[in-house]
Amino acid sequence: MFVKLEFRMYKFKTKPYEHQSDALKKCWNKEAFAVFAEMGTGKTKIALDNACILYNKGKIDRVLVIAPKGAYMTWVEQEIPIHVPDYIEKKVLAWKPSTSQKYKAQLKDIMNIQDYKLKIMVMNVEAFSTKKGTNFAKLFLIGRSMMIVDESTTIKNPKAKRTKAILDLRKETKYRRILTGSPVTQSPMDLWAQMDFLDPEILGQSSYYAFRTRYAVVIEATAAGGTHRYQKIVKFRNLKELGKLISPHSYRILKKDCLDLPDKVYTKREIELTSEQQEAYRDMKANAMTTLKGQSMTALNVLTQLIRLHQITCGHMKTDAGHTIDLNNNRMDELHQILGETTGKVIIWANYIHDIERIEASIALEFGADSCCTYYGATPTDKRQECIRRFQDPNSKVRFFIGNTQTGGYGITLTEASTVIYYSNNYDLEKRIQSEDRAHRIGQKNSVLYIDLVAKGTVDEKIIKSLRNKVSIAKEISGEELSTWI
Repeated sequence: MFVKLEFRMYKFKTKPYEHQSDALKKCWNKEAFAVFAEMGTGKTKIALDNACILYNKGKIDRVLVIAPKGAYMTWVEQEIPIHVPDYIEKKVLAWKPSTSQKYKAQLKDIMNIQDYKLKIMVMNVEAFSTKKGTNFAKLFLIGRSMMIVDESTTIKNPKAKRTKAILDLRKETKYRRILTGSPVTQSPMDLWAQMDFLDPEILGQSSYYAFRTRYAVVIEATAAGGTHRYQKIVKFRNLKELGKLISPHSYRILKKDCLDLPDKVYTKREIELTSEQQEAYRDMKANAMTTLKGQSMTALNVLTQLIRLHQITCGHMKTDAGHTIDLNNNRMDELHQILGETTGKVIIWANYIHDIERIEASIALEFGADSCCTYYGATPTDKRQECIRRFQDPNSKVRFFIGNTQTGGYGITLTEASTVIYYSNNYDLEKRIQSEDRAHRIGQKNSVLYIDLVAKGTVDEKIIKSLRNKVSIAKEISGEELSTWI
């Protein structure tokens, strides 16, 4: 598989799709470039082929890949072995907090500048919140280097310690790439740090505050309780101009334009609150406090109140004393009703760990202990990979994948499922998009059905509305149509 890309012949290990070749033609020799590719369109392959092309040209000899904690091992265990040609001599290592002598030797080996192998270091973005991780990365980048930030919205907050560290490393590199399905998940302000990492000249703004002044309307507002004043963004402006600035330095890939992927189908199942839930919900909504079984739950601000209301709709509440109390609810019954109507493997996303544990216990009781696996923050790394492997094995007894989008929503492939159930949602658009595309990506052969469990007339509906609003902001920049969530 040879392709002429305005340079000597490069032999791909895996044949690229047409849109992947087009992306490489546009970006291979650019110092800074963004690949805005929807989940499942193969942006990881584009980045790896780009790095290999530059290595073959003698432009780089090392690559630092930064990815979310839930996805960075996928680069090492799956993506690099699949896409980097065998004829390229390489050293690959994943970052670990280990202090063992064996791992220290591996770190020393990948830092070796005496050989001519391509060195690929993969680090989780959280490592850059530590001095140890940042210092190592700076030493690793000495020489002819390239940095790739996967799911680059993880560095969208310019005030975050990890963002500052990664932006500071920019000057150590010759080539930089960011990869994400949607660079805007909360607001257009998400773009500044991502573009600043690539090249400050792209936006032409000297600071985040100058960028905000140009593209947002800001007023001074008073925080709840009147304790202090802060700068509040009330609307955005000049978004077409912003899009034009970014366009020459990026390539947009949409599934509908490049792959014959199945359509997504959305539906919802409405749930009635029990009388116990209704009473707790009314109290919390009206008074920001409710009492159950002699224990109280209080919300100190609007955000906390929304979380408390959401917990009640999900069937539990966390008391002021830190105890979790289950409420009589119909959500679990509705889940089992759906599972009873569904064939094949199913992904179940839940927002709260308490619910994940309850779902696991309930499904194990109904379908057997070997019918499900869980994937969330407390799941050990080796158990996570085993869970994915067993779920993706069509002959395995594991039929249900249960997790939260915070951990399982990034960088993993779950294409054995054609049904995805959201036991509960949250306000984070990025996690919704990412989690949807665990099943809807390359390798999926069926239509994917997404089912949202929604308690009518509650905060559940407000969450969906919030997601819609966030999508509209993101789409205004790129000119795409508003997505339909439900």
